[in-house]
Amino acid sequence: MSSGLTHRQLQQQRVGQRLHTLAAHVHAPKLLCEGRLMRMVGMKLEAEGCDGAIGERCRVVSGSTVVDTEIVGFAEGRLVLMPEGDVSGLQLGARVQPLGERATVAVDEQLFGRVIDGAGRYLDGGPAPHCSHSVALRAKALNPLDRRPIREPLDVGVRAINAFLTMGKGQRLGLFAGSGVGKSTLLGMMTRHTEADVIVVGLVGERGREVREFIEDILGPQGLARAIVVATPADYPPLMRVHGAWRATAIAEYFRDQGRDVLLLMDSLTRFAQAQREIGLAVGEPPVSKGYPPSVFSLLPNLVERAGNGPEGSITAVYTVLVEGDDHNDPIADAARAILDGHIVLSRQVADSGLFPAIDLEASVSRAMPGIADEGQQDLARALKELYSVYRQNRDLISIGAYEHGSDPKIDQALRAHEPLRQIIRQPQHQKVDMAQSLGDLQNTARHLGNGTAAG
Repeated sequence: MSSGLTHRQLQQQRVGQRLHTLAAHVHAPKLLCEGRLMRMVGMKLEAEGCDGAIGERCRVVSGSTVVDTEIVGFAEGRLVLMPEGDVSGLQLGARVQPLGERATVAVDEQLFGRVIDGAGRYLDGGPAPHCSHSVALRAKALNPLDRRPIREPLDVGVRAINAFLTMGKGQRLGLFAGSGVGKSTLLGMMTRHTEADVIVVGLVGERGREVREFIEDILGPQGLARAIVVATPADYPPLMRVHGAWRATAIAEYFRDQGRDVLLLMDSLTRFAQAQREIGLAVGEPPVSKGYPPSVFSLLPNLVERAGNGPEGSITAVYTVLVEGDDHNDPIADAARAILDGHIVLSRQVADSGLFPAIDLEASVSRAMPGIADEGQQDLARALKELYSVYRQNRDLISIGAYEHGSDPKIDQALRAHEPLRQIIRQPQHQKVDMAQSLGDLQNTARHLGNGTAAG
């Protein structure tokens, strides 16, 4: 042959050229086709002429209006998008540009003391820092076998919780309450008084006025200095409210992976579920339980399971659950109880009696407490909670004077215990009661009532 190459050598050369071409094609930047906005119903946008995967982001451009969106579904060859911001100004035929990426979260130590929204914008008016790390907005939960068991108590500075409902590092706890019974104030107490290294607060779906009140009045400068607040008020689009919960969780995960003990406070899990309900119904999901589509009940454990103990650090999470009309059988309340490691119930009846925090000891339980509290403390807590329950069960007879003293020794003891139990629960919001003092008060109250078992 004129080239001096054998037939076999020519074949090998051609194969090599093809492989080189294929490799270049694999490593070439992905070409993203621009589409057009063809339909908008409510908050749901539909685009055709482009493609992308669920969870990827697209940018919709209509003149000077730019709206970032997320792909949440498909319908008849079109992408179904949900906007992250205001859609005012969008027109039919607007350009839809797939970004080929999923949302990430910029995070490092510079976030302490800052207030951001679900998109990472700074709401406090301060300069935006250049964070040196970024993590996925929706990361996968830890492998169950990589989770350390809950063995260490977490001091939250609230006597009733430390003594009767001891929380452990890595526990996920629900705070069940109706409106106006003090759940936000109790969260503020935990934020100021806890021994955790990092506090992340997620305010999801709250009124805008309440966001500022929580930061300035309930959290205060002392609490904010060691906290990171992610706020997505009720007037934000549903996708942004959902992203607020994911962003707060992603920030907590970053610090946990550094070996720190994080306290994650989410207010509220109910508003997160309601935002996802809006998204699910908009894309055509059928409602299955009081208007909630199936995606809500699959998303709740996805969010909650990202908290907990890691190989090094921990995320102890408290999720508030709004029981509308004080209905504790609400679908979200039921689902939350099944996936959380215990619940604290705030009672309107207790709040109306003038007791704060309005914790209903009879209805509250910490599933992690048996593994982190010694037998002495558990025996004392169990005995005092029993007296509390006996009083509640016979309160009507006592209040109308139908009970005759001496008829039942247990009721007599519950009557003597009523006021001391109220005193051990009562705590001003700016007062800190650490774990040692909480256990001491528990032991002194039990001894005063004739239950002398020592709490170690």
